[in-house]
Amino acid sequence: MADKRYLEWPFFDGRHVDMEAALDEWAATYVRDLHGADVDADCRRLVRLLGEGGWLRHAIGGAGSPIDTRAICLIRETLARHNGLADFAFAMQGLGSGAISLFGTEAQRERYLPGVARGEAIAAFALSEPDAGSDVAALRCTARLEGDAYVLAGEKTWISNGGIADFYVVFARTGEAPGARGISAFIIDADTPGFTIAERIAVIAPHPLARLRFEDCRVPAAQRIGAAGQGFKVAMATLDVFRTSVAAAALGFARRAFDDALAHATQRQMFGQTLADFQLTQAKFAQMATSIDASALLTYRAAWQRDRGGKVTKEAAMAKMTATESAQQVIDAAVQMFGGLGVTRGHPAERLYREIRALRIYEGATEVQQLIIARELLREAKEE
Repeated sequence: MADKRYLEWPFFDGRHVDMEAALDEWAATYVRDLHGADVDADCRRLVRLLGEGGWLRHAIGGAGSPIDTRAICLIRETLARHNGLADFAFAMQGLGSGAISLFGTEAQRERYLPGVARGEAIAAFALSEPDAGSDVAALRCTARLEGDAYVLAGEKTWISNGGIADFYVVFARTGEAPGARGISAFIIDADTPGFTIAERIAVIAPHPLARLRFEDCRVPAAQRIGAAGQGFKVAMATLDVFRTSVAAAALGFARRAFDDALAHATQRQMFGQTLADFQLTQAKFAQMATSIDASALLTYRAAWQRDRGGKVTKEAAMAKMTATESAQQVIDAAVQMFGGLGVTRGHPAERLYREIRALRIYEGATEVQQLIIARELLREAKEE
């Protein structure tokens, strides 16, 4: 039984506690350990289930209903504990539509967000490029204004939901100023002429991933999100919300690994006692539990601070870095405790081992988070 005393922390309201309990029961019934051979079909099914269950409405917010970062984090943690692909499906609906929720026009919100919330439309966030991942300001995909339309040219890669999404939020260089100040954001429907899926990408924890290509891809100017040249601001604001939720997903993975390992260690007989009776095992559990709590405190501090209207660039980076790195260590320890079972394909510990690895890279690798934290610390020092 998962230890949920962290829900008593002052970061949460009663509605968060009730929501987590309801989701935990729902996930145990509908999605626990659901991993089939057809990942695309599984993702579509999970998006539909999450929409029917009413969970996706938490991912998008809206004009009169701001994004609740703590709710998003609790949902991601709970789903990740049950099913990594369900967490992915939920997260990408939020990340893919987040820019519209935060900066979209009323018409854009009305056109795209209801379908996302119902699980009828799949969203994607297209920022990374072959030569511009961590360094967003270096992106080369262009959008040239011609009359009342923009013409996109270039590529995006490592795009989650690539190949199954109904629309993509794409960031392209419009040239209002050098570097980050000359980027704009656009909504590109999947059937837009000139837009193609150039390649599907297979990774160690299977999920829909692709390289996108734009060749003379014409979109109405009304599909631009926010002002021209404000795309970097749009991207960073969106990532500030969902970067914290990556930490929460890592927490969910770590908690599942810890709970499974603890149950195994208290039952596994060896040398006349259980695995849990060895002091080496006990020391490892102490390290695992402490790192999980430290990660949770950083994660929910960042979520709480953002929900109060505070700036969380540094705090979100701290949470993302600590939670993902700690979860990798917790899961590795769990695999070790399971021994041969831990590296058997399909075993929960083996699956968690593959699922956690990407979280240390996407939405800003650990090394990038270190740079962000240091930059913010130096900026704060100069302002004092």
